[in-house]
This record gives sequence, structure tokens and C-alpha cells, in this order.
Amino acid sequence: MASKTVLAGDVIIEPMEMIKTSKKVILGPGLRMDQDVVRASKCGQLKTKPPNTFWVDAHQKRYVPTRGELVVGVVMAKAGDIFRVDIGSSETASLSYVAFEGATKKNRPDVNIGDIVYARLLIAHPDVEPELVCVDSHGKKGKLGILHDGFLLSCSLNLIRKILNPKCTFLSLLSKELKFELAAGMNGRLWIRGKTVKETIAIGNAILALEFVPSDQIRELCNDIGSYVAGFAK
Repeated sequence: MASKTVLAGDVIIEPMEMIKTSKKVILGPGLRMDQDVVRASKCGQLKTKPPNTFWVDAHQKRYVPTRGELVVGVVMAKAGDIFRVDIGSSETASLSYVAFEGATKKNRPDVNIGDIVYARLLIAHPDVEPELVCVDSHGKKGKLGILHDGFLLSCSLNLIRKILNPKCTFLSLLSKELKFELAAGMNGRLWIRGKTVKETIAIGNAILALEFVPSDQIRELCNDIGSYVAGFAK
């Protein structure tokens, strides 16, 4: 996987060369088509994944909603049949009471202001407010819905992508040291629940430290956290 630094507005030659030869190209976050020209829409590292995927990897805090992504939000208000949810974007998202599994007018979900929800973006467009649902395409909640107890952590979007990368061994190694539940939102928010408050905080600190830890030191980081928590138990 190759990378180079690009600035917003830069013309990206690599995908354009493929397009000229009638090859299919996938443009990810940070890239857009401007007539027949591919341009970067934000600053960062241009990433390429063979054979035809391109995106810009940037360390950013502000989340730009994208349809289909999973996010962790906080219920901020209730207006009629709609809940207003803060997902870290420029405006709050709407969440209908019928967007939960089995919800009806008589069987409304127990959602309160301040609750943390794990949801999927059903609608995400620059000219329309984001809309969330807590069910999949089959109407089942799966892992979506209200997240009880636990600890809400904010981090960079880059760290979220690193954690969710299938090649990242962090979660599998850490789960061997500590038992925990985790919900990762592409909006730069993590919900964590360990067996105890101390374990939950230790897991959160380990996740934040991961952003600056090379891949070959991840195992050492997980071992250190396990030993640190074990010291509390004595």
C-alpha cells in the first residue's frame, strides 16, 4: 500500500490514469470527481489499495456523515416522535422511535436524554440532515441500539480506522488480557465496558495510546495493560 501527502484541491493523477483506460476505480473518503478530474477534498495521506481503491487518510476530529456507516451517538433531545442525536458532525442526526426492532406506537423504545446509542446512518447527504436507524436491512437490531453503562471515549477518525482494520491485532490481543465489550463508531467515538471501572479506564487508555504505537509493539502494549490491571487486583 503506497501513500503520499496531498492538499485539498490537488489533482490526483493515479486514479485518472486508470479511468482513461476504462478501468473501474473506487474513490474513498477525501476524493471526489470534479467533472473529469479527480481532486482531493481534504489534506492528508493519499492511500492506494490494489488494484483500484484510493482514499485520503487524514487525522481529523470533525466527522462527515457517510451513508451506511456505524456511529456512536448521544441522545440530546426529544421532539415528538424523533430523537435528536449528537454524532459529532456539524448538525445533529434524527432517530425515529420506529427505527428500533419491534417498535410500534404502543410499544415504544425506552430512550432517554443522555443515552448512548449505536446506530447506522440511513441518510447522509450535505443538503439533508443525517438520519439514523438501530436495525439492519432485515429489521433486526443485532448489536445496534442503546448502550448501557460503560464509558464513552472520543478519538481521532484515523484511530478508529486503525482499530477496525482487519490486519490490526490489537483487539484480539487485548481480549486475551482483559474481558470487555466495545462499540466503535466511524464518527470517532468508542463505547467501552469492562468488568470493573478500573479495567474500563485501562482499556480506554490503551486504545488512545494505540494511535502512536507501531504495529510491532502492539503485543507489548497489551501485555503492559494486562499486568497493570493485574496489579490492581492484588
